[in-house]
Amino acid sequence: MVLNPATGKRMRNKSTGRNYKKEYANYQGKPAAIAKRTSRDKARRLMQKNGLVKKGSGKDVHHVNANPSDNRPHNLRVVPRSKNRSFRRTSTGKMRRG
Repeated sequence: MVLNPATGKRMRNKSTGRNYKKEYANYQGKPAAIAKRTSRDKARRLMQKNGLVKKGSGKDVHHVNANPSDNRPHNLRVVPRSKNRSFRRTSTGKMRRG
């Protein structure tokens, strides 16, 4: 933990400039965010069970309709991590179509 010498308060992470504790409190720790993360993890486990993806393979499980709660088999597909995390998004964070 790094303290600001002038104020004595905790400073942000020096290497990234991000305050992870605040991020978790404001978003990642909220029930809706936890539910989405749990659902994404469940989709990953389903694909691992079917042998389509392995830990450390560099692959992500993509939800075709961009709804992480929809883990029906026809809505899931395995894509490279770089491809899954590069879809164009709208200003509200939703995936753009076409």
